[in-house]
Amino acid sequence: MNIISVKNLSYWVIALFLLISTGMILFVRDATGVGAKAPEGAKVLLDGSREMLEKNWTYWKGPGFAASSTINWEVVKDPVDGGEAVSSNDPASAGGKYGAADIVTKEEFRDFRLHVEFLIADEGGNSGVYLQNRYEIQILDGDSTDHGMAAVINEAKAHYHHYNGVGKWNAYDIVFRAARFKNGKRTEKARVTLYFNGEKEHTNQEISQVWGGPRSGIDGGNDDGKGITDKPGGIKLQAEGHDVLYRNIWIKELNLKKADTDF
Repeated sequence: MNIISVKNLSYWVIALFLLISTGMILFVRDATGVGAKAPEGAKVLLDGSREMLEKNWTYWKGPGFAASSTINWEVVKDPVDGGEAVSSNDPASAGGKYGAADIVTKEEFRDFRLHVEFLIADEGGNSGVYLQNRYEIQILDGDSTDHGMAAVINEAKAHYHHYNGVGKWNAYDIVFRAARFKNGKRTEKARVTLYFNGEKEHTNQEISQVWGGPRSGIDGGNDDGKGITDKPGGIKLQAEGHDVLYRNIWIKELNLKKADTDF
């Protein structure tokens, strides 16, 4: 009996070692990809409902703002799973007017773990997820450059083949660490690790600046986007006149002492 117990114990020790060494245990600790549920301590920011949209989000009233006072992003039927989703096709953003009707969380953040699910309804669909209302993770069907799908915009491109395609749900899983400052001067750049549909795309990618000018977000107008300030910011979703749907967005605040976002 004791011999059998020792053999069983040895088997499980070896199995656990293999799981850790191959990285498979990460999926137990922190799930990624479409359908990933909010872990303990996380806050759901958007579940596709009007109630949660109005509770947690507001328009970003930047220099290009042109929308009404009430969020005009439509709640629609999820074309895949039949639930609810929110469309970024705000009439005020027609013609690609980014910054005219973008929405941002009412809460602001520094370091965090973020999960976002999106579906592009039509070819060429365009939107974006902004970290701290500064740094864009691009959503753009048909573009595989450093300005395209899953790119840390203008800084690092992603593997386009990880994209599930038009009419299907996709997911970004992100750990972000805000820039660090001393005596008002930036000493460490912001950095991000990103999984695209469960596949690691960017690891500890530094982000140098805000791209796109004042209409892109906080600090976009400071020294052509290079004048980053020590101010927290919300999660922003971009409206560019395209039918891009969102659901299952959640966030967990972190306090990352070391300059390391890998997970």
